[in-house]
Amino acid sequence: MKKIHYILFFLLCQLSQLNAQDFRFALITDTHIADNTSAAEDLKNSIEQINATPNLDFVLVTGDISENGDRKSLQIAHDLLSQLKLRYYIIPGNHETKWSESGVTAFSQLFGSERFTFEHKGFLFLGFNSGPLMRMADGHVAPQDITWLKKQLSKVGKKKPVILVTHYPLQEGDVDNWFDVTDAVRAYNIRVVLGGHYHSNKFLSYDGIPGILNRSNLRAKSAVGGYSVYDITKDSLLVYEHNIDSPMKKWASLSLSKQYFQEKGSSQKYPDFKVNNEYPQVKKVWLIQSGVGIYSSPAYDGKNIFVGDDMGYLTCYDVRNGKKRWRFKSGSRIVGTPAVANNTIVFGSADQYIYGVNAGNGKLSWKVKASSPVLGAVAIENNIAYIGASDHTFRAINIQNGTIIWEYNQVKGYIETRPLLTDHKVIFGAWDNTLYALDKQTGREVWKWTGGLTRMHFSPAAVWPVAADGKVFITDPERAMTAIDLETGETIWRTKRSMVRETIGLSEDQKRIYSKTMNDSIVCYSTQGNRPTPIWATNVGFGYEHAPSMPVEKGKVVFGSTKSGIMFGLDAYSGNVLWKHKVGNSLINTLVPLNRNQVLFTASGGEIGLLEWQEKYNK
Repeated sequence: MKKIHYILFFLLCQLSQLNAQDFRFALITDTHIADNTSAAEDLKNSIEQINATPNLDFVLVTGDISENGDRKSLQIAHDLLSQLKLRYYIIPGNHETKWSESGVTAFSQLFGSERFTFEHKGFLFLGFNSGPLMRMADGHVAPQDITWLKKQLSKVGKKKPVILVTHYPLQEGDVDNWFDVTDAVRAYNIRVVLGGHYHSNKFLSYDGIPGILNRSNLRAKSAVGGYSVYDITKDSLLVYEHNIDSPMKKWASLSLSKQYFQEKGSSQKYPDFKVNNEYPQVKKVWLIQSGVGIYSSPAYDGKNIFVGDDMGYLTCYDVRNGKKRWRFKSGSRIVGTPAVANNTIVFGSADQYIYGVNAGNGKLSWKVKASSPVLGAVAIENNIAYIGASDHTFRAINIQNGTIIWEYNQVKGYIETRPLLTDHKVIFGAWDNTLYALDKQTGREVWKWTGGLTRMHFSPAAVWPVAADGKVFITDPERAMTAIDLETGETIWRTKRSMVRETIGLSEDQKRIYSKTMNDSIVCYSTQGNRPTPIWATNVGFGYEHAPSMPVEKGKVVFGSTKSGIMFGLDAYSGNVLWKHKVGNSLINTLVPLNRNQVLFTASGGEIGLLEWQEKYNK
């Protein structure tokens, strides 16, 4: 029966192709618009050549439109693309989703959506976001986007030929849940997945599904830029590179009648969960699959946890069993980690508001309007909430009534970090190469630190700073750990010895700091003295790592997490591995330990849960 079903499916695919008409379209990708570069000129040249090329039906634009994800660059790209005489369909790339002062809302405001769907001459085209969203990690297709993908495909059935469009290639090392996408679509007549990201022409296979990556629109080391042109015929897909002022050159072709993959995929593609068998003392007390991407940590008030998600909901769950208690809807995605105190939960939203919500019943208590999305995490002390936004402003707000205590509006970049409250100061980084220290009571600037950083992408903006022994400790994307004088803002020491990135944690006795390296290890340094002093380093075996999930110590255990769904606990004094556990294959946000043996977690894959480990376990 399986063989008959496969033959019937193959014949239906062939018949559907006979109904399709020949057509041609262009594909532009990786334009990387930014100030003081030739990128805008390269895009302009491509648009002019496309406009002068006959018999093109439409244009696909497949991500990394800008270099820094900023509205100004996206506006430039929008204005240029508006000069196309053909209709175009566009999706974001990782440069729009990882670095975005708007929390990726500017992209939808300018271009209409993060997805597209349209039919053309018998073919269905589906384009969607492949992340990552705001947090440095592998690419990730949000659970709600996979649900959308399934819905669109179910509408047209299994006969219609479908072309999928992403930015990232759907393969291991690029998209953490690529197999979820291919499993969701392989029952349908998927002909090819088109994309970019690698800045070169490549032919790939995503568990049998053909994938084609395309050259960047940038000129790079050549004199001119270029793009791709696709011909769809009755039985073939032909791919051409079309450089500026040059003839098209065919470099790839694909049969539209051959069946490249079966409905059942390879079992070899799935992540390996054997680590959970190695540490059977770890159990899930409860686990929720929310079905929505989550990019912030939960807040905890002793009885309940509060989780913000990509659909703009803040949800309260009972910590004992994960039962939902209430839900509050903001106007856009929630990126920053909330904070709760005195029965008020405070959080920011990309809808440009800071909210104060009653923690008991989920009713709105107050809200404060910013002039740009609010992506920062919240810190609360003495009924004052401290939070930064993308309107270059950092605010102190009374959590009882929403009154603004003070505002500091001299921040040059946007803010996503959780501020540090210490020694009468509030300290935070922004995406402008700067760490700021303000007076906690007045908002007056005390000092600023840049450390000689010159690139926006090297900013100490994702790390949550810690302080001890008269020093502030940070790490940054330049792979450095730095100790800064708490009073003066002067650099005391800076080291790239351990190749750490955007993670820092402080011991409960304030004598040690912890950080993740970019490959396998957690390192521990002393907070004491005026030079970097390593204490221990442990190979945890999590592989390549660059996610900004902070190590947290509780009960003499260092809790940590990774971009690939791994959580772990280490002895705070020796670094010995106590346990490891894998939940899914996507980014685990900064963990919230309740005690030595229990820890709350959220993940970009939509998981929310409570993990528990036993210290004495008999197998």
